[in-house]
Amino acid sequence: MLRFTLYRLAQALGVILVVFTITFFLIRLTPGDPFAGEKAMPPDVRRVMEERYGLNKPLITQYFTTLGSYLRGDFQPSMKYQGMWNVKIIKDAFPISLAIGSCALVIALGLGLPAGIIAAVKKNTWMDYGFMSLALIGICLPTFVMGPMLIMTFGLKWRVFNVAGWFEKTDWVLPSLTMGLIYAAYIARLTRGGMLEVLNQDFIRTARAKGVPGSRIVMVHALRGGLLPVVAFLGPALAGITTGSFIIEKIFNLPGLGQHFVSSVFNRDYSLILATVVLLATLLVVTNFLTDVLVAWLNPKVRLS
Repeated sequence: MLRFTLYRLAQALGVILVVFTITFFLIRLTPGDPFAGEKAMPPDVRRVMEERYGLNKPLITQYFTTLGSYLRGDFQPSMKYQGMWNVKIIKDAFPISLAIGSCALVIALGLGLPAGIIAAVKKNTWMDYGFMSLALIGICLPTFVMGPMLIMTFGLKWRVFNVAGWFEKTDWVLPSLTMGLIYAAYIARLTRGGMLEVLNQDFIRTARAKGVPGSRIVMVHALRGGLLPVVAFLGPALAGITTGSFIIEKIFNLPGLGQHFVSSVFNRDYSLILATVVLLATLLVVTNFLTDVLVAWLNPKVRLS
């Protein structure tokens, strides 16, 4: 288990380095720069700004300088927001995305797991068809459709929640519900598939032949193996949920991390783009790493592969 964990950890660090390198050079190759605008900047001022942020140095020198600063934990200042450090921007925005994502994850697990388990236990019944039909609708509906539908229903028609913004304690409900319902659909289908595979195993038939109660067979014997696909899915899903969806934060006008990433791309803010991408990649890699370790703990065959 220790060897497996160290191997996955080395892979995770390598992936983060590759993402950092690719992102750094790609944003430098895109047209435009942080100092471009409707009004042309005077050459002297541009020269001073480029010298201030080290853009006048060779590209390879900029790369190693930036890499060194990231290894020291310095995310550098924003090139577009004068006097603002990227750490401060992320520190203010990330809790909003984390709060919405955490609520969405609770909704997704709270709805998806029971629906998948019931559908597997009640295979080929109206409950199975009903839950899986709802899950299929949830998967097919994109966030930019689900979000406006909830806004029209709960925000404009019934006036229960605000349609956009981050002003009241209940402003997390609609965006969290939008994300949670969609992820719940995936979790429900994965749970059903995993449970059905385990329920057809020989040891489940043996337990039934010995007279073990059906609830114990499902919750004790089948659930651990049946949830393996869900656990594997939770790695990228957890990173995507907790960092916030770009589309959802745009729809609900939330000052989260996704909103800042979109703005940094339009502003050609090299340092903020890189800081945001590295943070998102790190979260994705870390959650995948933890998922791999958890799956290996649940299924010893993975450790040996």
